[in-house]
Amino acid sequence: MAPTPYDHFRFVLVRTSHSGNIGSAARAIRTMGFDRLTLVAPNRFPDPEATALAAGADDVLANAVVVDDVVGGLAGTTFALGLSARRRGVNIPELDPREGAAQAIAAARRGEQVALVFGNERTGLENDELSRCHAMVRIPSVDDFSSLNLSQAVQVVAYEIRTALLAEQAQAAPVAEPAEVDPDEVPADAEQVERFFTHLGETLDDIEFHKGRSPTTIMLKLRKLFLRARPELRELRILHGILADAQRMADMAHKKGD
Repeated sequence: MAPTPYDHFRFVLVRTSHSGNIGSAARAIRTMGFDRLTLVAPNRFPDPEATALAAGADDVLANAVVVDDVVGGLAGTTFALGLSARRRGVNIPELDPREGAAQAIAAARRGEQVALVFGNERTGLENDELSRCHAMVRIPSVDDFSSLNLSQAVQVVAYEIRTALLAEQAQAAPVAEPAEVDPDEVPADAEQVERFFTHLGETLDDIEFHKGRSPTTIMLKLRKLFLRARPELRELRILHGILADAQRMADMAHKKGD
């Protein structure tokens, strides 16, 4: 079967507490034409309650991918939108669902894999989870009762993306086949970027960069910078080389000081 625009989207549920919400979310995306579901450290899955509330979306549950952490959940994707009711202190662009759908579709049209990331029912996405996303989507609910059920939030986002895709079809917009590109010239995927952030953090420690400043705050700002830049794999290799040289020089300086 030929791939469709829907194949570029992955719905990622992080630390879901209630298995029924997994089933309801599976039903929500299936009704909108999507079928790719990733579960990050779910409390309970598989589970009969998930199957019951999926209401026939058994194929989505059967093919759901279960991983241990957000980095694994984003593996293979190059553009991620995190759903949150509030900023939570992470300084990344904030979009409404329609704007988020437009950016997600634009990435998919470029041949990228897109992740829509949803947090735990009670706490939402933690700062470190949200910081791995390129932008945040906030559903504009009322201020005095802003909490949506997880599957409802999934439904809203899936609906917005489907509506935009259907509008494109209605306008008979030509769908260009992704051009053949050098693999080094596409944005690095989430795992490759995370390896770079690990290397960057280690290097900052090795050169004693922080000097009393908060490493967490600095890394969040650097995450924002590099996620906004969306570096290519070739560019990451250059950055890794720079970091490796900095580590080598720091090691020589430490040995000389000893």
